[in-house]
Amino acid sequence: MIEREIDIATADGAMNTFITHPEEGGPFPVVIFYMDAPGKREELHDMARRIATVGYYVLLPNLYYRQVREFHLGMPGATRERMFELMRAVSNAMACEDTRTLLDFADAEDAARGGPVGAVGYCMSGPFVFAAAAAHPERIKAAASLHGVRLCTDDADSPHLTADRIQGEIYFGCAETDQLAPPSMIEALDAHLEATGIDYRIEWYPGAGHGFVFPQREGMYHKASAERHWERLFALFQRRL
Repeated sequence: MIEREIDIATADGAMNTFITHPEEGGPFPVVIFYMDAPGKREELHDMARRIATVGYYVLLPNLYYRQVREFHLGMPGATRERMFELMRAVSNAMACEDTRTLLDFADAEDAARGGPVGAVGYCMSGPFVFAAAAAHPERIKAAASLHGVRLCTDDADSPHLTADRIQGEIYFGCAETDQLAPPSMIEALDAHLEATGIDYRIEWYPGAGHGFVFPQREGMYHKASAERHWERLFALFQRRL
């Protein structure tokens, strides 16, 4: 496997990004991995590697780059209060602009294949993936939101409002018990998406709670659900990319 850390220039600064892909057999379809709120960290690098090993060129950017070069829970001085400050500072519009920059970067990479792109986001990045799939419908053909928050809200920038622009397939994996993504929100999302006619799937994960995919999330990791999410993700990418 090939992996590297680079800075990708944006209008707002240097977006430090982890990149990984196989050594042989390229170029590979591109997958953008949007981090969860606890930040870009080795646990996510390992997840990016798992995606890359089956034949993808994976980009994992630090979405907090406008405020900090590095932040993750567990590092000295990192607090949940600071995490929420950083999380609130990243908007759907910012994530969509960062996505455009990542696409432009990948288009110039020999190891990255042009054409359909995949996107996956967790927790705070569920709405980012959703919004990006609508903002870049000509490129993002396979999108997945896992225990995503704020998917269907009363906010003016709620990502469900532009869902009808999505041209690919989008998947929502929802934990059975999740105060940040309650059934009422998911039911409203389902009703809205059904009316748009786009290609989507909402799937519940029984017995799982918020953060169920992360092996190091003590007390929250749900192995059976995490493995199902990998199965769904790889099948989605295989169909669409």
